[in-house]
Formats: sequence, C-alpha cells, structure tokens
Amino acid sequence: MTNTDGRVWLITGCSAGFGREIALAALAAGDRVVATARRPETLADLLERGGARVRTAALDVTDEGQIDAAVKTALVAFGRIDVVVNNAGNGSVGAVEELTMEELRGLLEVMFFGAVAVTKAVLPHLRAQGSGTVVQISSMGGQLSMPGFGAYCAAKYALEGISGALAAEVAPFGVRVLIVEPGAFRTEFGGGRMHRSREIEAYAVSTSGTREAVAHMDGTQPGDPAKAAAAIVRAVGSADAPLRLALGADAVEAIRAQHEALAADLAAWEDVSRATALG
Repeated sequence: MTNTDGRVWLITGCSAGFGREIALAALAAGDRVVATARRPETLADLLERGGARVRTAALDVTDEGQIDAAVKTALVAFGRIDVVVNNAGNGSVGAVEELTMEELRGLLEVMFFGAVAVTKAVLPHLRAQGSGTVVQISSMGGQLSMPGFGAYCAAKYALEGISGALAAEVAPFGVRVLIVEPGAFRTEFGGGRMHRSREIEAYAVSTSGTREAVAHMDGTQPGDPAKAAAAIVRAVGSADAPLRLALGADAVEAIRAQHEALAADLAAWEDVSRATALG
C-alpha cells in the first residue's frame, strides 16, 4: 500500500456514534482509517469492512503512551496522517453546584485535555508534510450554554477557544482546523454514556427540564449521524471549508439566535462599553 491510496484518518472514539460513522464515511470515500477506542475489540466490524485500509488501536485519550502508540500505528501502517478527528468524549448533565470538582476535572480531562494531547501528538507530522486537517468534534454547546449542561459546554467552549488559536498558528504550514458543531443526533448521547451528577432538590426549578429531556432523547433526535459524517468528509475535502461547521437545523437555529442575542447586547450597552477609556 502506497502513500497515494487515499487520505489517512486517525479517529478517536470509534466504538459508536460520530466516530464510527466518520470512519465508515472515510472508508466510503476511498480513504484509510486508524480507528481507535478504549476497547478496540468493539471495532472488529470496521476491520471486516475496511480490510487492508483499516487499522485499530487501543486509545484512552488521557493516556499519553496510548496516544503515541496510536500515532505510531498510523505511521507504520500507512506512512502518514492526513486527518485527525478528536471525537472521544461523553455528555454530562448537572447544575454547576451539583457537580463535584472531581467530576468536572474528569470531563475536561477527556473532552478538552485529551483532544489537545492527541492534536499535539499529530501536529509535528502534519507540519512536516505541509498538509493535513485537525477535526475537533465540538457541539452547538461550544457556542451557547444551557442549564444543566455547564460542564459539557465548558469543555466544548475550551476546545473551540484553543482551536481558534490553533487554526491561525498552523495555517502557514498548510494545516487546517475544522470545528464541528452538531445539534441533536442519534448517537446514544443521552444513554449510558451520559454522566449524571448528584441532584440538589432546589435546582429542579432550573435543570429538571434538561434532565427529563436527556432521559428520553435517545431515539428521538432529528439528526442522522451518517449524514453528519458525510458532511464532515465533504468539508475536509473542500478548499473553502469554514472554521466552524454547524450540523443540524437545530444547531443552525440555536447558534444564529445566540449570535443575534450577543449582537443585541453589544449594541444596547455600546455607549457604556466605549465610555471606559482614559481621558
């Protein structure tokens, strides 16, 4: 197998959801995939489908040794990495006061620090070859936050903040960043993968609706993960891909409403904001 046999994707969190669908979409495009998961035995069907175009690796994104090993797997098998997808993570529901600091740090360790660690491990190779794309799976919750989703949104806000800087830093080397902001998709987001904090009764007034929605969301979300994956593959291959790609009508509408609210506040308080200069 040569370096001209399609792009090489390194994807985290391929046991289910977006990670699995992105792997399948990349294979359908004729590309090669290193699919990773904490339990690589869950990826057996991807090996069957992809044959020689697939490798699998154990990867807990909080383990730097496993990150380095997964990168090595890609380089040994395929000679390069063209696209890295930081998808590993899970949802979380709980009011800020309900969350323990240990829970908050644990969520950020996977969804923020883990994604950054994987990105940093791959960047030297992308810079050296003068091309590549870093795909950060964020959420519409990376631009707006909702009661009960503070921890999840904090991780996504942080990922988007560092990725915006990263995009400008690596552009001179021919490397791009794509921040993906899905709405509600049928990816088991609300099932067993969802972290749930303890409950403080007083917060039922502001978070019970969120908890109720999470408990019943699986199987009702409007988004098709396979179509989302196809859109991501399309954007990776497009010369005019945006920095941020919203997926789902709900994401487009929520993000637009957030931007309009921010613009309205900025305009309403502009005189006060400008009146803070010296002199």
